[in-house]
Amino acid sequence: MAHIDAGKTTTTERILFYTGVSHKIGEVHDGEATMDWMVQEQERGITITSAATTCFWREHRINIIDTPGHVDFTMEVERALRVLDGAIAVFDSVAGVEPQSETVWRQADRYKVPRMAFVNKMDRIGADFFRCVEMMKTRLGAKAVPLQLPIGAEDDFEGVVDLIEGKAYIYDHLDHGASFTTTDVPANLQDQYELMRAEMIEAIAEEDESLLEKYMADEPLTPEELREGVRKATTNLTICPVLCGTAFRNKGVQPLLDAVVDYLPSPLDVVVMKGMDPKTEEPIECPCDDDEPLAALAFKLMTDPFVGHLTFLRLYSGKIESGATFMNAATGKKERIGRLLKMHANKREEIKEAYAGDIVAAVGLKNVATGDTLCDLKRAVVLESLDIPEPVIEVAIEPKTKADRDTLSAALVKLAKEDPSFRVKGDEETGQTLIAGMGELHLEIIVDRLLREFNVNANVGAPRVAYRETISAPNKVDVKHAKQSGGRGQYGHVVIEVEPNPENGYEFVDEIKGGVIPKEYIPAVDKGIQDAMKNGISAGFPVVDVKVKLVFGSFHEVDSSEQAFYIAGSLAIKEACRGAKPVLLEPIMSVEVVTPEDYLGDVMGDLNGRRGRVGEMEARTGVQVIRSFVPLSEMFGYATDLRSKTQGRATFTMQFDHYEKLPNNLAEELMKGND
Repeated sequence: MAHIDAGKTTTTERILFYTGVSHKIGEVHDGEATMDWMVQEQERGITITSAATTCFWREHRINIIDTPGHVDFTMEVERALRVLDGAIAVFDSVAGVEPQSETVWRQADRYKVPRMAFVNKMDRIGADFFRCVEMMKTRLGAKAVPLQLPIGAEDDFEGVVDLIEGKAYIYDHLDHGASFTTTDVPANLQDQYELMRAEMIEAIAEEDESLLEKYMADEPLTPEELREGVRKATTNLTICPVLCGTAFRNKGVQPLLDAVVDYLPSPLDVVVMKGMDPKTEEPIECPCDDDEPLAALAFKLMTDPFVGHLTFLRLYSGKIESGATFMNAATGKKERIGRLLKMHANKREEIKEAYAGDIVAAVGLKNVATGDTLCDLKRAVVLESLDIPEPVIEVAIEPKTKADRDTLSAALVKLAKEDPSFRVKGDEETGQTLIAGMGELHLEIIVDRLLREFNVNANVGAPRVAYRETISAPNKVDVKHAKQSGGRGQYGHVVIEVEPNPENGYEFVDEIKGGVIPKEYIPAVDKGIQDAMKNGISAGFPVVDVKVKLVFGSFHEVDSSEQAFYIAGSLAIKEACRGAKPVLLEPIMSVEVVTPEDYLGDVMGDLNGRRGRVGEMEARTGVQVIRSFVPLSEMFGYATDLRSKTQGRATFTMQFDHYEKLPNNLAEELMKGND
């Protein structure tokens, strides 16, 4: 996990090469990285979807998920962190802790994921390992403990000193760092090595009482004791071990793999996963044991062109076999697993069974959504689901041709099932289909996938804000609809009173006495009023929050009909509202911005400039949370503006809250535009 361009995918590619999974190193910049298999990823040189794979190192099985660094694809990081037991945070040695580094770090904090850091790109001009470690402490609040000392930097980066073993690993330039020699600590680094080793031992000992006693008694700590101390403290989230290297130049990858095995927890080391009985809501433990009843979380869905619908599962307890039947605890329905696959990016290997701790893909699950729990038929259990971020941007989409119209909605439903942070909805008032996501790039990729995977051409534009109309004063009108043109005519006569009905919607009150309007015609009056209100009175927007009383009227024995009273009702409400001081209402969004304190003034000023009202503020570690109400019309393009104002370090969420009167000057502009 990391900010975009820190080198996550390149590091993963080297891991696959050295563990023997791949026999050729794939490069991101050539569009040949194994883990970046989507066409859009290869074209842009970025990771878009989290890709899962499995490798082996020192007789340990390692499940890896390579995640995107772009903020628009934060859902992919979210689902990976939910199901993994450990993470490697990759940092660019020049840039250090970057904006998205902070975001993914906070996500990992939320799921309590033990992690270690890999300071990458040590061969770049400006590489500074120690500055990077310091930034981890100040910006992330991490107790960063270096376990290595870099030998040189930039073009002179040759290898690393292992502070625990007291050995140096020098990489061979001739074979691009694929092999290395183990030597004693270089003489010119001896003083720095001793200082850093002492600091490391103190940091490890502080987290373990037995080690602290030996340390205070000046007794030497063995490498085995230190490694065990690092593992315990990492698993308990009290320290973050830091290593370094350059994945692109193949330096530091093997020690990184050793560190994964030595320091990151296995499924047996982490806290036992707890679920809940869906009926009683009693907690249920799901220990990592093959003999326990099944508890597995569906964390990702995707469509594979060769095998069809795939559901990625993380098994917490029990085991599964292909062909077996289990229950989806979310729906209470049975699901049969057709085939089980071990995934390697988009390649697959069929397996017969999977065990507690495994990550596998299942074929044949029909009604399973992201975050659902698969469990044993005899023991229902619901595991904690995923936090699905709310979309922050939405645009209108329409098919280019009639042929595209038929396939567009089905394609959008499929994409929304795969990606819960992508939403589709229809706007009844504008007739538009709206697609919502985490940012402009997110939606751009969706539209690109529609064309490539579903052969659907679509036009995308900005949606119109859904304004409303209402009245601000009472009024009474007397309207007669009479038409005579030979034969049977039309006659409907109504007297209605209207008054504001704030936040209570439309209300129709029948106050007709003495049968001046026959009962069978009254529903037609009501319907005529409601249909006219949908089309607006003065600006063409739906009318809301109006109370209508039908107080008087008259009818004609021959010429009156439902149609005549429908038209009378429609004409009456238009006339009544026009004389009741109509006003325009605009949707107000509840907006929460989380920003580092350095940018607080800029963010507040920007919100005020958008007609925002700041409600409350809350200080958190290193950041301020601003809660405010802002008109939706002022929020288009905000995601991009906020990123540029805060160098991408602030995040925000927004959702509809209520409607408010649109200021007169803006209402006049809008009316002119509609005219």
